Amino acid sequence: MPRQDYVLHPESVAALERLLVLMQSRDYAVRSIKAYVQECRFLFAFYPEKTPKELLQDDIARYIVHIKAAYNVGRDKVRMAAHAFGFFFKHIEPSSYVKPQSLYPRKSFVLPGVLSLEQVKELFASELSLKQRAMVGLFYGSGLRLNELRMLEPKDIDGKSMQVKVRGGKGNKDRFTILSKQTLEDLRTYWKSERPKTFLFEGQEKGKPMHERSLQHAVRMAFDKAGIAKDLSSHNLRHSFATHLLDAGTDIHTIKELLGHSKIETTMVYLHLQQKKRSALVSPLDCLQPMS
Repeated sequence: MPRQDYVLHPESVAALERLLVLMQSRDYAVRSIKAYVQECRFLFAFYPEKTPKELLQDDIARYIVHIKAAYNVGRDKVRMAAHAFGFFFKHIEPSSYVKPQSLYPRKSFVLPGVLSLEQVKELFASELSLKQRAMVGLFYGSGLRLNELRMLEPKDIDGKSMQVKVRGGKGNKDRFTILSKQTLEDLRTYWKSERPKTFLFEGQEKGKPMHERSLQHAVRMAFDKAGIAKDLSSHNLRHSFATHLLDAGTDIHTIKELLGHSKIETTMVYLHLQQKKRSALVSPLDCLQPMS
């Protein structure tokens, strides 16, 4: 991406400040504010001679083509940039030339990777460290997102009601999700051993949450110890949580609430991953009477 020592047009600097203030006043998540401001800064740096008012739809399209070719960015990165630009040109610098919805890449339907129940058993049977076991237990047993687990504090674990409180999840929403008895025992042992100062999982610096990359590395190492495919991540454990609940008969609306989805359509992807019902299906061709 563009260097950090670039020079921006003065009007671009002022526009970024307005973007920051607006998002802060609307209580957007810190991560969202940082991402939107950064994406817009990169766009303005690509056109240092232009003000935001002078940018047209074609300018933004050329920038997106550039980052895809120069930095090999994926669809998620492009979509994040498009959302940021759409927000900016709708709320900060309204433009009749920029149509936010046309900036978004076409949706692709890709089923998420899910572990089998056997793989989950192998994962917990492998020689995980106490910290890894607690992390994996929360990802798979509670369906947490990476940053949700990262920001957990000991007080968020409720052993009496067997719940985990997620504070400031995606969309800056609080929610409760379920807690595994096995994970609760692991967490108690882990807490007695580590005595975290503020966050449940802290890095080398006490009182600071583990870095996202460190968390993902710990999860990938856990997969490696269990001999499971290396291209999986913590989010695959969340997908497995939802799919296995659905297979066990939990209704999709309950799963939606546990995952913290804002739309039921997002949760319905797990209907495609159900194994129990699918394996019990019989092709209509096999239901026909044998031909005489």
